[in-house]
Amino acid sequence: MAIRVPSIVSHLTADGAPKTHPGLDAFLSRASAVLIDKDQQLRLAWCCIAAGGHLLIEDAPGMGKTTMVKLIAKLCDLPWKRIQCTSDMLPADITGGNIFDEVARAFVFMKGPLFTNLVMADELNRASAKSQSAFLQAMEENSVTVDGETYQLASPFIVIATQNSLDSAGTNALPESQLDRFMMSISLGLPGRSSEKRLLMEPPRKDSIDGLTPVLSREGLLDLQDAVSGVHTGDRVAEYILDLVSWIRERAHGLSPRAVLALTACSRAWAYGEGRDFIMPSDVKVVAKAVLCHRLTLLGSAGFHSPGELVDAALKNINSDG
Repeated sequence: MAIRVPSIVSHLTADGAPKTHPGLDAFLSRASAVLIDKDQQLRLAWCCIAAGGHLLIEDAPGMGKTTMVKLIAKLCDLPWKRIQCTSDMLPADITGGNIFDEVARAFVFMKGPLFTNLVMADELNRASAKSQSAFLQAMEENSVTVDGETYQLASPFIVIATQNSLDSAGTNALPESQLDRFMMSISLGLPGRSSEKRLLMEPPRKDSIDGLTPVLSREGLLDLQDAVSGVHTGDRVAEYILDLVSWIRERAHGLSPRAVLALTACSRAWAYGEGRDFIMPSDVKVVAKAVLCHRLTLLGSAGFHSPGELVDAALKNINSDG
């Protein structure tokens, strides 16, 4: 049975020490039974959704990206649709379009796959730039405009996109405007040897998703997002976030105000998962790479080999003690 979101006060042990949110515990417990050895990635995904954001999963084929999306849809009790992105896809294949109704003798809007609670855009970087742009308004405004008419999307509305490595055949790099709309980007990576051995010896785990019980209802997810938005951001933490972002901006392009808000929102979600109603610098540090790296374009003079290396350096160099 799906659970409601309990108050933050109940997240403390008898001696006042913090413990993780029971909804997060239930999510991780059930999800990790299917997607093994990926607790950190599952928790980051939970934080992204709890913060009301969209998620990008970047990895090679066969790593479990689709399984993760199915898990999230099942555990959050969300109706979902899958868009298999291809080079010949048109924007109308995503948003929908006006079709002439012979009976009514008028054009009628036929909704596209965006009209659901959770959309999986599979291999998004195989779509053309024109088709990729069909997601922009939906991801920012929860609406689409077709032939001058604006249509509201469902609430909650979540896009989880997957993309293959850019050196894969037939891929098109996502533009900065698209990347900036993904609150987080994560990579699943290869499982450890012992975990991969379990995959070989046990029955297929993806078959067990249908038997899972949701941990949230759609209304419960909206309540969770509302509770996360109320987590307090103190002056010291706000200054730390701005110092961190300013240090990175001197060495890379890509951190818009939207990125700063995303970093704060995900830090709130991580803090809430830790059983607190206020952000600590440690919350910012644990989500920073997932929120920032996919947005960054390094300056040639910065001396870093990757966005991850830059963010690590920023976390090391910026004082979080205030």
